[in-house]
Amino acid sequence: MAAQAHQDGLPVPQRYWSVAAIWLAILMAVLDGAIANVALPTIGHQLQAAPAESIWVVNAYQLAITVSLLPLAALGDIVGYRRVYLAGLVLFTLASAGCAMSHTLHELTIARVVQGVGGAGIMAINGALVRFTFPSRMLGRGIGLNAVVVSLSAALGPSVAAAILGVASWPWLFAVNVPLGIITILIGWRSLPVTPRAKRRFDWISGLLNALTFGLLIYGAESTARNAGGTGVYALAGGVVAGVLLIRRELTMAAPLVPLDLMRIPVFRLSVLTSILSFAAQMLAFVALPFFFQTIMHRSVVETGLLMTPWPLAVAISAPIAGRLADRLPVGILGAGGLAAFAIGLALLALIPAGADNAEVVWRMVVCGLGFGFFQSPNNRAMISAAPRHRSGAAGGMLATARLLGQTAGATSMAILFHLLNDGATHTGLAIASGLAACAALVSSLRGASRSEPVSPEAAEIG
Repeated sequence: MAAQAHQDGLPVPQRYWSVAAIWLAILMAVLDGAIANVALPTIGHQLQAAPAESIWVVNAYQLAITVSLLPLAALGDIVGYRRVYLAGLVLFTLASAGCAMSHTLHELTIARVVQGVGGAGIMAINGALVRFTFPSRMLGRGIGLNAVVVSLSAALGPSVAAAILGVASWPWLFAVNVPLGIITILIGWRSLPVTPRAKRRFDWISGLLNALTFGLLIYGAESTARNAGGTGVYALAGGVVAGVLLIRRELTMAAPLVPLDLMRIPVFRLSVLTSILSFAAQMLAFVALPFFFQTIMHRSVVETGLLMTPWPLAVAISAPIAGRLADRLPVGILGAGGLAAFAIGLALLALIPAGADNAEVVWRMVVCGLGFGFFQSPNNRAMISAAPRHRSGAAGGMLATARLLGQTAGATSMAILFHLLNDGATHTGLAIASGLAACAALVSSLRGASRSEPVSPEAAEIG
């Protein structure tokens, strides 16, 4: 039987079981994306698909997540976060079985779209469930630990993929989600909090416009980055038109699907902008560094994977520390300090000579990871706690959307740099990433020394 939501978190031991369900689900969703990236060449070869076609195994998953996040977050406000989360888990688990049983690229791509919608149900509601699981005095700690799970999942992705492919065929990359998904569903069914529901109907028109806006903009940006002109330009134009119609419609809503009401809150607005800039910087570096290590520093694929690992491990160390501090110290100052260190680390990577040894790379990667971890937990806490409790789903959906928008912008920018600069793209990309991180630090500092406290239940009822 599900645990009833208390005004300020769940009691022990229900809290621990709820946390287990939340973290197992987000581990599967993040790990699955990282695994597919690494295994893409193997999957494409065995399905006899060209690289340009097989990339849709990754793109279909990411695109489905991006267009579904805000609608599913809004649905969580209406029908309850627990229901959307469990439905996302069930869909993700079933789609994982579908991926494992696929015999063609077309079948696999369709299964990945369904899996992405399920993953969006997990990611969109994750932050809201953390808020209703932990008491307010421990919210930063809970969000910090959540960031650890995300970072470790991303870091373990390449190793898990290599281990599975070393002893089994690629369908097992997805089949392993099935038993883990079933276990997580059973735990979540008994432990996830039952939360208050908003008394309004789901806005299907806004949901459709949202899907068109994000879907066309992301597809158009990626297509234009690969090949200037053509369908990408038309997709971008269509996305802009859909976006204008969406915003005009949302401005008339009391609780819009795109949380424009929350964007009027200064701390929330600045935290969203900080998140987009910082994740764009991170993705620029994540795309540039493997090429830099292999083509300029002449490291092997295995060495490249090992050199990329210190960054997420450093995030896993610093994020829970920053989360605890965010419960007591100003998030603007913590975030600005972390992002300043992140910008310095990126600048040091941009200036590293081609003949540098591995130790010189590792300590620079650690600086980046420590800085990013000190930004991420306080920033996520600020976004979640700035919203009224009845809008926690919208805040969590916007948190995930800001992250994906930043990552998409960073990856697209790096693709453009490769097209324009060839071998010089990696240094330029790292330099731009450092500049973006510095801008993010400045935006974070605008939040000043104020703390973003959770809205009280009484205020939430008034809101």
